[in-house]
Amino acid sequence: MTKRLTLLFPILAVFISLLAWKHPAWFNGFADLIIPLLMLIMFAMGLTLTLEDFKRVLDHKSAVVIGLVLQFTIMPLSAYVLSMAFTLPTELLVGMVLVGSASGGTASNVICFLAKANVALSITMTLMSTLVAVILLPVLSWLYLDAVVSIPLVGLFYSVLKIVLLPLTLGLLLNFLFSASINRISFMLPPITTGAIILVIAIIVSLNQPKLASISLLLSISVVLHNVIGLTSGYFLAKALGQSETNSRTIAIEVGMQNSGLAVALALKYFSPLAALPGALFSIWHNITGSVLAAYWRERQTN
Repeated sequence: MTKRLTLLFPILAVFISLLAWKHPAWFNGFADLIIPLLMLIMFAMGLTLTLEDFKRVLDHKSAVVIGLVLQFTIMPLSAYVLSMAFTLPTELLVGMVLVGSASGGTASNVICFLAKANVALSITMTLMSTLVAVILLPVLSWLYLDAVVSIPLVGLFYSVLKIVLLPLTLGLLLNFLFSASINRISFMLPPITTGAIILVIAIIVSLNQPKLASISLLLSISVVLHNVIGLTSGYFLAKALGQSETNSRTIAIEVGMQNSGLAVALALKYFSPLAALPGALFSIWHNITGSVLAAYWRERQTN
């Protein structure tokens, strides 16, 4: 089911985006649900984690360090450079940097499985980048954006703590205490999280519907390039630093796929619906490229 949902996600995301564009009133009344939906996604992620996932950090030390360094340097920097190069409005610049400063995307683990990459490393990197982002996302946002817009550093920190770390920890704790019961309902988690992400995308598109036509082209190019830079630099720099083909694929996917839902939630809470738009577009696009890249790598390995 998880594999099927991952492959269907881009299609569903595009469909729901077009629906929200055509009928914004169907979705824009649900704006207050974005943060609870993201907390639900993090809680579901926690339910899938065990203490063994933390121990894997020691098994993949160099790859994890390389991946984290690339993710939290290349992605925020390229987001800022692309925004300035295309002279995006300040609100879109904010959204791009928030996406670039976020942790690894929750769908990356399945994409790594489809690409025949290192799934254990992928889970470890997603977990570690999620924890590190609690500190680095507010700090990087402040470093890149404070000159152009006031950044609520403390507020961002507490929001990431509430949205990411608390539900993740609660899910991990429940899985530790009631693992047998959690295993029985684990099949429900992929459709729940997929539905939550798709609903978030629909809400953001509906909130920005009047402005999309005038800004969509430059922003779309920026989002596409941002994702491509993450994927290609993650792969080739990992190879240059001595990582295996399998690990390099994993690092590429982890660097190029961001937790854009978190960027959306923070943009809406502290800035504006327009600032949330890069995250919504990134959510759609990185699943498309991730799925295509996974199919390409899988075919190459098969042949």
